[in-house]
Amino acid sequence: MHLLNHLLWTLSAAAITTTAALAAPSHLWATHYNGNVYTLTLSGDAFSVTDTRKTCGDLPSWLTFDSHTRTLYCSDESGTSDPSTHGSLTAYHAAADGVLHELATTETIGGGVNSVIYEGDNRKKFIAIAHYEGSAVSTFALPLHDNASTQQAFHFHMKHPGAVSQQDAPHPHEVFLDPTGTFLISPDLGMDVLHVYAINSATGHLSSCPSVKIQFGSGPRHGVFWTDGTGKEPWWVSAGDGDAQRHMWAPVGKTMMYLVNEIGGTMMVFDVAYSRSGCISFYKKQTLVPYTNGEMPEGATPAEIREIGNAFYVSIRSDGGFPGKNDSMVMLDRSPRSGLVSLRNKTPAHGKVPRTFAINRAGDLVAIGNQASATVAIVRRDRESGILGEQVAILQVGEPGKVGTTEGLSSVIWDE
Repeated sequence: MHLLNHLLWTLSAAAITTTAALAAPSHLWATHYNGNVYTLTLSGDAFSVTDTRKTCGDLPSWLTFDSHTRTLYCSDESGTSDPSTHGSLTAYHAAADGVLHELATTETIGGGVNSVIYEGDNRKKFIAIAHYEGSAVSTFALPLHDNASTQQAFHFHMKHPGAVSQQDAPHPHEVFLDPTGTFLISPDLGMDVLHVYAINSATGHLSSCPSVKIQFGSGPRHGVFWTDGTGKEPWWVSAGDGDAQRHMWAPVGKTMMYLVNEIGGTMMVFDVAYSRSGCISFYKKQTLVPYTNGEMPEGATPAEIREIGNAFYVSIRSDGGFPGKNDSMVMLDRSPRSGLVSLRNKTPAHGKVPRTFAINRAGDLVAIGNQASATVAIVRRDRESGILGEQVAILQVGEPGKVGTTEGLSSVIWDE
């Protein structure tokens, strides 16, 4: 009887723990071009703003979270390529309840719109920033200190304008890492290229690799890598920046990259090859329009791309594909054999101009940041099928903005 009672108590405790875990609130952060950074709390279907900070310059544009140190980094989009102007980078400690406490801030090149953290030897960390109006990519050593100096800055120039007025200058729109964490890619919407860098793990310095030309007038915006996860092996290469040699990793198995192009309204698929010369190469396999009937509506543009396994998601701005002129999320399936993608379905973004979205770690919820309507919509994701389902909650975060302006909600991220 004692053993039975103990078993029942154990099962009961486990059930209580599971229930508590399911009921625990989730926190998110969002930035708005009104100068605020917001802490959001989701508990069941209750969704609310629980903290508001006037911080991160005049135009907070992007958040990157280091969950190990619980440090949140915010980029300010203020400024241009004119060196008399500048943006900023601000670091915060994130408390358990999601409330932010400023740690440090420093000036940056203008127009910071995206950032990524990368690691070097001995657990050293660095952050790279894509500067859209600043026509540059820059890096800083972490942890960030007040008035920290830029570690490196790569400034880009164009001899001739691009296909449309938006391509009047180089406009890096994102920085993201390959699966090994030893290469950094920056899609340049203005130049129709991918800037490619090898990371020196000893110093955190970036060395330029050959850039990748994208079809004229495409306007590459955001990308993601896919790997079959079969592992990686070490090899030695020349650093290319005066250092002797550095240790890098090459994946064992298949690696591919998926890119969305804002101006051309397309998605491209590339095979990725690693070379012992110390760089990587990209070979285009597919170009498609990620929309129903293979045709992007007039004025509509792809924005963000995310993937889980063989499921890919792209947010579509200004397509008005659902009642109330709400815009769309599209899901694409990746062929396990060829790596090519095909459209599965289209679901509502529950707002206008879904500039960014984020999938939680469990893979069962997606937070969609709608810029023009200034809303964050939480929708369910079926972890088996990958299909986006019902809206769980929606929250107004700051005032709405006009389409095509630097107004409204600019980013959203989970506290994970």
